Amino acid sequence: MSPSHSQRTHGPDACPAVREVLNRVGDKWSVLVVGLLGDGPKRFGELRRSIEGISQRMLTLALRNLECGGLVARRHHATFPPRVDYEVTGPGRELSERLRVLLAWMQANGVVLPANQEQPHDRARTRRGT
Repeated sequence: MSPSHSQRTHGPDACPAVREVLNRVGDKWSVLVVGLLGDGPKRFGELRRSIEGISQRMLTLALRNLECGGLVARRHHATFPPRVDYEVTGPGRELSERLRVLLAWMQANGVVLPANQEQPHDRARTRRGT
């Protein structure tokens, strides 16, 4: 008997690989950066203006992390003043496409929550008085 789909994809051998990928792209800033770069190369300032609430430090960390993971490439241009663009690599482009599918699913199923909507863990905290 062959192993089931869930055993093949979620077995003990798959867990370290899944964890590594989620460590690279599992935070909100990385998801947003990859999504934006999926539309084409952008400069640091363009990314920062496009992502509301991100600090310069967090954007720098997200870009470095994605670059180390092979999802984003940093391209230097020999101009004056120097210019640096960021763009997704092949795997980064594939991830960006998958994120678009996830976003479409969220919108189709009403999963996108308004920023002021109370979350389940907030309700529990309120009931306990914490």
